[in-house]
Amino acid sequence: MAKQLRPIYYDTETTGVRNDRDRIIELAAFDPVENRTFCKFINPGIPIPPEATAIHHISDAMVTDAPSFNVIAEEFIAFCPEETVLIAHNNDAFDKLFMEQEFKRAGVAFPPYRFIDTLKWARKYRPDLPRHTLQSLREVYGFAANQAHRALDDVIILHQVFSAMIDDLSIEKVIELLARPQILSKMPFGKHQGKMLADVPKDYVGWLASSGAFDKAENNELKENFQKLGLL
Repeated sequence: MAKQLRPIYYDTETTGVRNDRDRIIELAAFDPVENRTFCKFINPGIPIPPEATAIHHISDAMVTDAPSFNVIAEEFIAFCPEETVLIAHNNDAFDKLFMEQEFKRAGVAFPPYRFIDTLKWARKYRPDLPRHTLQSLREVYGFAANQAHRALDDVIILHQVFSAMIDDLSIEKVIELLARPQILSKMPFGKHQGKMLADVPKDYVGWLASSGAFDKAENNELKENFQKLGLL
């Protein structure tokens, strides 16, 4: 009998936004099933840029005596059982990519965890909201402010927010719903956000095309739908 999926929320703080050259300096996770937390500083082996410290308030001095990622990797694996589903906000474009790179550099096999990107869920199932940042969602769902951009604080807030968003849906159902293709019928952004695609002015669609909006992979479906409607 297959083991039940275990949701574990996690977050990373880094030296920058380039996973090919920047490093993780803090890794945190929360297991709501057993009410356990994991939070570790990591010595990245490179200086932390001042602009990064200005965001997460982690300085070189704070990580000087911290272990390297290869040590933390083993501890993280011990914290997360094999049936874990790792959940993060902007996971697919940020946290997962950093984790994969760090595990590779450390020479440690990254376990075959499953993942949920809560930003993708919010964009897909709460298109009525103008913004989908974690702090914006926190305000929408009425949770108290936290120490934003520190890993464990963000993880706890994410658990609260995402639990409210999915209500009583199981993790298995969430994964299934995220895998379903989205039927795009309304304008997802811009000054005509929320308007039926057929009602979006043709000159505005033309402006989107000339501005390069349809060159982005995430707007492929929007482009195709406008083409089907004869607006592009």
